[in-house]
Amino acid sequence: MLEFKTEENRIYAEDGQGKVIAEVLFPVHDGVADIEHTFVDDSLRGQGVAGMLVKMAVQQIHEKGLELTASCSYAAAWLKRHSEFSRKKLD
Repeated sequence: MLEFKTEENRIYAEDGQGKVIAEVLFPVHDGVADIEHTFVDDSLRGQGVAGMLVKMAVQQIHEKGLELTASCSYAAAWLKRHSEFSRKKLD
């Protein structure tokens, strides 16, 4: 199982040698977090890792109370398929 690490506006996983094998980046500008990059190493393709990364990013964005957009084509398509995550959660 992958162990994901979280930094400010970044979630990623490394292999045993410290190489990044999965990553999502979501910088924030003017209160809007943009999921701009999703990367999954070829060795992990087809296992749902990219979807996990986007879901974790969306949850973190919502927890911070930020608006959400996605310039990454994968993330944009994922949000269309999972519209329940694209809306800001209400308290």
